[in-house]
Amino acid sequence: MSNPHDRIILNSVVNPLLPLGEGVYDDEHEIPETLKDNEEDNPKTRESKALEQKAIAACDAGCYPKALELLAQALDVAPERAAIYNNRAQVYRLMNQDLEAKMDLNRAIDLSQGRGRSACQAFCQRGLLWRKEGNDPEAMADFRRSAELGSEFAKSLLVQLNPYAAMCNKMLKNVFQALESGSNEVENPFPSIPDPSGTKQG
Repeated sequence: MSNPHDRIILNSVVNPLLPLGEGVYDDEHEIPETLKDNEEDNPKTRESKALEQKAIAACDAGCYPKALELLAQALDVAPERAAIYNNRAQVYRLMNQDLEAKMDLNRAIDLSQGRGRSACQAFCQRGLLWRKEGNDPEAMADFRRSAELGSEFAKSLLVQLNPYAAMCNKMLKNVFQALESGSNEVENPFPSIPDPSGTKQG
């Protein structure tokens, strides 16, 4: 079994856009209730998990085709495990095969019934793909679901995508720029709303 440090490093490889340590746990006892996958502990599940670990090691070595091969074997052993689809989607994302990744994420969400760690990660990954495509409404919906399941990364992305937060950030930026320049005029971050001071904006 890998130690905590190894698990963090391996997770960062297959989750390149997630912060270090997000979703990484030493053992099943450390996983919060909201993130536990509903999986039976039987020989097939254990065999598929062992194959997943080998796939992560292959991914760590940059051997993506080998990782996909191992994950396919894991699916042959336990085809109803959502985690395998989620992990394979991570590999597809690293290979820039977004269509295949999204198909696997949809399957992971269906199999998990939108609950547990696999669903949490799948919603977040799919949200990143939606955002990459420029579909912010779908991205926000998926990040919201992931955040509700406990993803801090998804919560931070929701703040970034919130249009009101973006406008407030722009207003603060304008205020600080005005202070630095010694100007009394601050650019109106809401151009569609008249400036209540009646001052012409620069």
